Formats: sequence, structure tokens, C-alpha cells
Amino acid sequence: MTNNDNKHRLAFEDKEIMLLGTAHVSKESADLVAQVIEEEKPDTVCIELCESRYQALTQKNKWQNTDLIKVIKEKKAFLLLSNLMLASFQKKIGQKLGIKPGEEMLRAVEAAKSVEAHIHLSDRNIRTTLSRTWRLMGLWTKIKLLAQFIASMGGGIDDITEEDIEEMKKKDVLETLLSEIGQKLPEVRRILIDERDQYLVHKIRTAPGKKIVAVVGAGHVPGIQEYLNKEIDIEALDQMPPKGRLSGILKWGIPALIIGLIIAGFFFAGSAGGVHMIKWWVLANAAFAGLGAAIALAHPLTILSAIAAAPLTSLNPMIAAGWVSGLVETLLRKPKVMDFESLPDDIVSARGFWTNKITKILLVVVFTNIGSSVGTFVALPLMIKVFA
Repeated sequence: MTNNDNKHRLAFEDKEIMLLGTAHVSKESADLVAQVIEEEKPDTVCIELCESRYQALTQKNKWQNTDLIKVIKEKKAFLLLSNLMLASFQKKIGQKLGIKPGEEMLRAVEAAKSVEAHIHLSDRNIRTTLSRTWRLMGLWTKIKLLAQFIASMGGGIDDITEEDIEEMKKKDVLETLLSEIGQKLPEVRRILIDERDQYLVHKIRTAPGKKIVAVVGAGHVPGIQEYLNKEIDIEALDQMPPKGRLSGILKWGIPALIIGLIIAGFFFAGSAGGVHMIKWWVLANAAFAGLGAAIALAHPLTILSAIAAAPLTSLNPMIAAGWVSGLVETLLRKPKVMDFESLPDDIVSARGFWTNKITKILLVVVFTNIGSSVGTFVALPLMIKVFA
């Protein structure tokens, strides 16, 4: 039975579930959450957060413990940058409406404590979700995604009204920001929305207690209703999928192709042809990787490290030019406590992303890698021309 557009009373086995669909930056949603929990006095309150997002929301000093060198070495720079951009998108809208992003989740936690209800984190780890999404995307799609993220930090927020935000209740925040890509890549939408619908259902169904209030983004409500009584393979949803066969072939195949072309150049076109190939390979990789680092406003020595590393790292599947430039930038411009403290405010603007040392390092990693990849594809036709 549905009480109104945002409240849905459901039942599963011996559990009574009050499902609340919210907007993540809506004062009305935050007030509704607190009111319902206080009225229902449930045994458990399920909230659409994973452990890392819960800590980020409730622990103000969490960013000060971030080990950027570890992030770069573990290849998580883009995931962290994506997370920060999503936070930026929410915070800008929240500032427009005078409400803190995630306020409805904080209110849910506070209300749960006030009625002595158990708090149950119910969403999948954000890194798992973003990693599964990332592995489905090709290079060009990744570039478009980054451009879309950056564009979202630009204009358009000033024109958003509270009515527009209430309309956003119909979508998940990730889906809203990635709507264009979601339309072109149904698999991406499946991971961002459908898989998380199932994950949320499993967590809600297995939450302790018989009376449960579940607080989720309204975009998940239809899916939760659909999957409530269906079998769900939670282990499959929590697994990191293996990299695709094509990815593995390209990872080792492109360096092998480049080396093979250079050898063939020396064999069929003489030493001049081989040298010509090496020249184009070095110039294209170095130039575009250096350009990528420069776009991120990296330190001059970092730009030089990107230029020097790209031609070599592009031939080594185990190392990326962005990792080298990111580590150099971290050593040259080591973030200070003030950078961590100002991060929540800096991510609201594009300028802040480029001036805060933490986000700048992440941008250096991402843009250098993109530049090096572009350089590889620019170099290939120039090298093949030798045979003509």
C-alpha cells in the first residue's frame, strides 16, 4: 500500500518495511525522514550508504587520513576523482537550496538513535560500483565521461529551483549525472541502478528486526519493489568482474604491435625508417602526455616527468605515465592539512579542483594517462606511413 508519492509500506515474510524515497539534496525529504522514523519507531533503519560514504558523511576529518601515494599505486585515482566530482555536484545544489548534501541520511541516523533503532548500511561499496562501471567503458567513453563531469561543475546550478530538485527524486544521483552515457550504454545503467536496486533489496530483507524503515533515493524505489520477492545473488553483485579479454589483448597487444612495427621498420625501410618510427612514437606520446599534465596545471618538473615517462610506460603494460607524474606531483607539492580541510569547499568549483593540491594530483594522473593514450593512437598511423 502506498501512502503518498514518497512513502511505500511493503511486507516481506515477517518483516514490515516502510520504504522512503528521497532526494539527496531536499529539505522536504530530510524532514520527512525524521518524521517517519519518529512516528514508526522501527527496530532498524536502513540507509542508502556504504561504509566509506557513511564515514565521509559523519567523520569530518576522514580526508586527512587519505594516502594519495597508495591511491595512485592501487590505480584508484580516477575512482577517487569521480567520487569527489559526484560530491561536488550534490554540494552545489545543496548550497543553492541551503541544505547539506546527504542531510536526509544524517537525519535518518540521528532519528534512528533517538528511537534506539539499529542503523543498517545498505548500499554497495561505491568503489565496487564505479569500478564495475569503469571496466565497461572504452577510452573514448571515459574521456566523454570526464568531460561531462567537468561540465557539470560549470553553469546551470543557479537556474535550479527546489521544484527541480523534487523532480530529481525520480532519478538516482549517479544516473542524473551520467544520464547521457546511461542512454548509450544500457550496461552502465544496469550497474549504477539495477544492480544496486538488488543489493539494497538484499540488505533490507536481511536487516535485523521485524519493523524496518528504509531510506533510499527515490530512483531506487521502483526497482526495490520489483525485486523484493525475487531471488538475488549477492555474491555476484559484490564481485569485481575480471577485465575483459579485449582489454587484456590491448594491454599487451598494443606494446607488442609498436615494438613489432619498429623492428619491421628497420627491416623493410632501413635504419632511416626505423629511426623515423621511433621519433614519431616518442614525440606523440611525450607531447600528449605532457599536454595532459599541463592541462592539470602540474608542476613544471611533473610535466617533464610525464614527457620522459610516456614513451616508455606506453610500452610497459604494468606502468602508466599518469602514475609516474602523479607520484612526482605528490612529492613536489605534498598536500598539507589545510588542503584536506578546504577540500569540501574547493570541490564546489572547477577552479577549486585545479587549485587544491589533492584534486590537482588526481587530475594530473588522469589527464596524463589520457594524453599518453591519445599519443599512442596518434603515433600509430604516423609510424605506419613509413611503409608507404
